[in-house]
Amino acid sequence: MADRDQILKEKVEHSGVLDFPALYSFIHSWFKEEGYGVIEEKYSEKVGGNTRDIDIEWKASKTFSDYFKVEYKIKYEVKDLSDVEVEIDGTRKKMNKGKISIDITGALIKDPESKWDSTPYYRFLRDVYNKYVIPSRVQSMRNKVQSDVVTIKEKIKSYLDLIGRR
Repeated sequence: MADRDQILKEKVEHSGVLDFPALYSFIHSWFKEEGYGVIEEKYSEKVGGNTRDIDIEWKASKTFSDYFKVEYKIKYEVKDLSDVEVEIDGTRKKMNKGKISIDITGALIKDPESKWDSTPYYRFLRDVYNKYVIPSRVQSMRNKVQSDVVTIKEKIKSYLDLIGRR
């Protein structure tokens, strides 16, 4: 079994006016531009009157070498999403109003194909390899995961603040 380390979990919450399809596209584009494959593992929508509740789960992953793989889980929880019309710079635009919560979890996976798991001896060698041969590379990858989680969180917050101030 691959050695999986959860590095960081961040959360973004917003309540008010937003453009949900644009936000969805913005986050998806960021992962694609960074070279990650994005899979939508779950999408559920409950409609009640004029509002919708949406739950979405993504998994974004990228292989950096035979030994390192980075994986992010993004979970959207949208409550009471309704369509509204707002005026931006003198023009009317359709937007959404509701509460959104986005959880971003970053994990570093070492030996993703479990090549070093076939025998106890190989598992021992993997532990020695991680601890004594490549500790700086492991730390560098951990820092990358942490940096990416913080970066996307800050970009989402900035995007939501920009939309909310208009």
